[in-house]
Amino acid sequence: MDDVRTAHTADLEPAVLDEIRALLDAAFGGDFGEDDWDHTVGGVHALVRDEHGLAAHGSVVQRRALHAGRSLRVGYVEGVAVRADRRRQGLGNGVMEALERVIDRSYVLGALSASDDGAALYAARGWAVWPGRLAALGPDGVVPLPDEEGTTYARAVGGLPDASEALLFDWRGGDLL
Repeated sequence: MDDVRTAHTADLEPAVLDEIRALLDAAFGGDFGEDDWDHTVGGVHALVRDEHGLAAHGSVVQRRALHAGRSLRVGYVEGVAVRADRRRQGLGNGVMEALERVIDRSYVLGALSASDDGAALYAARGWAVWPGRLAALGPDGVVPLPDEEGTTYARAVGGLPDASEALLFDWRGGDLL
């Protein structure tokens, strides 16, 4: 298994951040915009390098979610990608293992929005589709997110919160989840 390095965004050189952005642009086929990049930085990154450069990446950033009247500290996974020539070699698992260690030790809940390609990885690692309602707290109040239901995964060391109560995420630009 290739070594996975973790580092906070503040500890990464600009050239490394450029490499991460290039990997994500390539992995998402040009469908990775400025808002997506903004969501990816500001937390802990898991990076795998090989002789050709950056081979895999993922990050976990802090978000807030209201649930049953309580504000939860959520470790939100962003920007998970593996270079095309290194896919199906366990790098995604290595990146997720490193991010899960951060989540399990630092947050009440882990969450992520899975692409069709990524869903199998997360499910195999024990992440569960959040079975309840999802929403965001917008400038004008609660914004329901029914399109995110079924693709938002969660994990918590002590088990998931009661799904009969919605998870209300903090507002942000671009995709809300």
